[in-house]
Amino acid sequence: MISEAQFQNELKLIIENGIREDVGDGDHSSLACIPADAQGKAKLLVKDEGVIAGVEFAKMIFNYVDPDLQIETFIADGTPVKFGDVVFHVTGSSQSILKSERLVLNAMQRMSAIATKTKFFANLIEGTKTKVLDTRKTTPGIRAIEKWAVKIGGGENHRFALYDMIMLKDNHIDFAGGITKAIAKTTAYLKENNLDLKIIVEARNLDEIKEILESDSIYRILIDNFNFEDTKTAVALIGDKCQTESSGNINEKTIRNYAECGVDFISSGALTHSVYNMDLSLKAI
Repeated sequence: MISEAQFQNELKLIIENGIREDVGDGDHSSLACIPADAQGKAKLLVKDEGVIAGVEFAKMIFNYVDPDLQIETFIADGTPVKFGDVVFHVTGSSQSILKSERLVLNAMQRMSAIATKTKFFANLIEGTKTKVLDTRKTTPGIRAIEKWAVKIGGGENHRFALYDMIMLKDNHIDFAGGITKAIAKTTAYLKENNLDLKIIVEARNLDEIKEILESDSIYRILIDNFNFEDTKTAVALIGDKCQTESSGNINEKTIRNYAECGVDFISSGALTHSVYNMDLSLKAI
């Protein structure tokens, strides 16, 4: 996984780009009708139900726009919320509050939706050893906050990007000439380049599971698009030789069944690519 310093840099880039995109050469609506020295106060109002996420990120946005803005928090990230709840108050320059508003809301609405869906999935497999993972199926440019939201919702992060873990999927395997060749080439590449990266290999059937197990350098096997019975068989074959992960069109109706097959992880792109934003508003008070 990426380091904390790398993650914080990703967050900084999201904020910088978000403000650049939204404010440009100035918030002319506010500049036109609100005095530069005007002071104001606003509340983050919940108009939905779910798990709130993005409170700490909102503080980062406000601080970037204006370090003098003051935030009083009433509800922390990861807390269930309902219609009418007030998450925080922000006080200070009225122009600064309005300049921050859209990026704060866009981020928090998206993050809260992801946290809510992740919590829903995590609850469905409660009592099993299985943990929910996200994927790289994220919105371009804001991956860091979407993966942060997954953690807030009770899930875990998969690799962040292509550079922090090796995942040999079907196309890699086919282009390389098969599983054994793909693994051999990968281990050689890592050694030649003095890289310490974990290797995950995707299996499409039980024969491929057996072939992968002939190598001793595998961190996790991705059991992709298997039915329940074959998943149970795969888990039994793998034993404690490496970690196991199920993926492939797993939804709220099937996730419990896959968890009960004994896999360590279930990954779902739906956590980040198929959510409806939580309804939030920033209202002057």
